[in-house]
Amino acid sequence: MAHVCVTALLDALTDTNSFQAWTAAELSVAGHAGTFGEEYEQELADARDRSGSAEAVVVGQATIDGIPVAIIVSDFAFLAGSVGTDACQLVIAAFDRARELGLPVFASPSSGGTRMQEGTAAFVLMADVAAAVKRLRARGLGLFVWLRNPTTGGVMATWGSLGTVTFGQPQALAGFLGPRVFEMLSGETFPAGIQVTDNLCEHGVIDGVVELEHLRERVSNVFRLSTNSPTDRVGSPYVDDLGPEGLARVGNPDPWDCVLRTRDPQRPTTQALLAASLNHSTRLHGDGEGNRSDAIALYLAQWNATPAVVVAQDRSAQQDGCALGPAALRTARRGFSLAVELGLPLITVVDTPGAELSVNAEQNGLAGQIAQCLAELTLLPVPTVSVLLGMGCGGGALALMPADRVVAAAHAWVSPLPLEGASVIRYRTADRAAQMARDQRIAAWQLAEIGVVDVVVPEMPDAAQEPESFLKRLSHTVSVELDQLLQRDEASRLAARARRYRGGVNVD
Repeated sequence: MAHVCVTALLDALTDTNSFQAWTAAELSVAGHAGTFGEEYEQELADARDRSGSAEAVVVGQATIDGIPVAIIVSDFAFLAGSVGTDACQLVIAAFDRARELGLPVFASPSSGGTRMQEGTAAFVLMADVAAAVKRLRARGLGLFVWLRNPTTGGVMATWGSLGTVTFGQPQALAGFLGPRVFEMLSGETFPAGIQVTDNLCEHGVIDGVVELEHLRERVSNVFRLSTNSPTDRVGSPYVDDLGPEGLARVGNPDPWDCVLRTRDPQRPTTQALLAASLNHSTRLHGDGEGNRSDAIALYLAQWNATPAVVVAQDRSAQQDGCALGPAALRTARRGFSLAVELGLPLITVVDTPGAELSVNAEQNGLAGQIAQCLAELTLLPVPTVSVLLGMGCGGGALALMPADRVVAAAHAWVSPLPLEGASVIRYRTADRAAQMARDQRIAAWQLAEIGVVDVVVPEMPDAAQEPESFLKRLSHTVSVELDQLLQRDEASRLAARARRYRGGVNVD
């Protein structure tokens, strides 16, 4: 596979003539000063002549769609992008310079890893590189990583794997130990197609693959959310304030009728709601640690005009066989963490027939993941809005419900179990599911009466019959709630949430 050279990458990614390199001298990187012998010094001189670069990494700053960004890019033409002490120190210094300047970082490794000519002295600097990345991210500055072909070894195991978001060049080699070295050390051929960016995305290691020609837009979408740069506010697609009279049209639908309506295949899905609401969106796949389930959709996006992290249960994916299990909830929790790190509000969408019921789910800690979601959401410092779109069955639904404000569609509902299951427990037959729905008071309007739901959005008469109008209405309501939360001071907002989730118990 062809290598993407530094010049081609910067030309495609950055605004014209905006890139300004940072030199080793500017970053106070002194260099190794001939420590490793004359033969190696000649190799370095030859590499400089061939590549046109001073080292295996090129660092500096530029603008991308007008957004100031720090740049850290491997030059594979310089000794296969391998990193010695000087290269590591350049990377460390560049991350620290970006942190000092308040710049997000675009990083694109393409490297065989630690430079063998320098050995352990360079190898141990992996820890220092990792620390520099964490210092940057602790400031709430985004790190967009684009893995180029190939990325292996100590580079993959440091800044190649520590991004806020991580994408890859399609079909690029990316992994810890290159296949040739693996075969030599183990005596076995490494299976084809494993250490490939597309496969890593399928397994939740990276967020996706993107071609060079589409990279600029993807990077811009991410960084426009996490910087103070001006953005084009597209506004809400629905501008009519519902007001008390509009909400009064909700009425008191029968709880069992609500269940049946949310089971209608024509009812608008989560993806339809997101299509009506999100702008400049970037979908992230998996938890970044090898777990992926498309039962949860995770986005960095603008909800209409407001930057946010969106964590949404996808009913359609679940009904197609993608279970809402531990991997899905780990992905959700990644979204919670990103919201805190980037200082963005969080929007969750609940629409699920229930969590995964399997040996795999139990052995991988489903109950624990639900517990962690509940605990984290109740204490998350950023503004939060939960949207009950339709089905709200069991602990899987509850896992995404705690929020500053809860908005529900008129026919949404929440129950501890599938109603047929509750009927079996109570009456030893599934035939009394409708009665259980009424007895358990599961409907959105009933949840509003006890303070679980804050706003009920009308369906006139049913979302399946007016999908476009309903989605605009719901999307706008979420925007209104979000904007009001953003206008509140943090202390009062968090105090109100703390009171909400004390179960009626007074705690000092």
